[in-house]
Amino acid sequence: MRVLIISDIHANLTALETVLDAAGNVDAVWCLGDVIGYGPNPNECVELLQKQPKLICLMGNHDAAAVGEMSTATFNSEARTVVEWTQGVLTKENATFLRRRPQTSELDEVTLAHGSPRQPIFEYLLDVKSAEENFEYFGNDYCFIGHSHIPLMFHQSVENNHVKFSFPQANTVVELQPRTIINPGSVGQPRDRDPRASYAVYDTEAHTWEYRRVEYEFSKTQELMRKVGLPERHISRLSGGW
Repeated sequence: MRVLIISDIHANLTALETVLDAAGNVDAVWCLGDVIGYGPNPNECVELLQKQPKLICLMGNHDAAAVGEMSTATFNSEARTVVEWTQGVLTKENATFLRRRPQTSELDEVTLAHGSPRQPIFEYLLDVKSAEENFEYFGNDYCFIGHSHIPLMFHQSVENNHVKFSFPQANTVVELQPRTIINPGSVGQPRDRDPRASYAVYDTEAHTWEYRRVEYEFSKTQELMRKVGLPERHISRLSGGW
């Protein structure tokens, strides 16, 4: 089965549409959370996502904040501004969909979480020490995470539990080995200095991870953000991928 792995769409409809088109035919879509937040099209992104085959969609921290499931106390002022704007435009039906999202999902070989298996909503996995600790919180072969907006991979040796950290190269296929934590990067707001939308295709039979990047018209998203008065910092970062 070919599964499209996406995360951190952040209400960027143009990026989401581009990724769905570039991915081609897939058997299922697994979204690792943060469908909304930062961007100008929360309703459209939620509704388009719901049309995808065999969808699994998790709750991210921005999703949770927008539907009142977590405090925005840890958000910076600009992020809080967007949460409040999103709350004002999100339809009741779409808010209900987001509110019902699970924090984690466990399949035969894969655990899904937005932040980490230890703290699914809000923990960032960006270093080896944190990853080492998190391997204790899932028992199957792989864990797919989002949240950091950075495509990365942690692999734990089955022989000595040593953890190695790497950045997968764009448009390459990796044969996954058991005990791997991997992040596909962000669809709607990349933060690795590459403005292209980031996603992956996972083959459940071959156990391969095809990491992909695709250019999209971020100027279109920026124009919409300015039109509704979203923070300029969030607008400008789309063109630099930071």
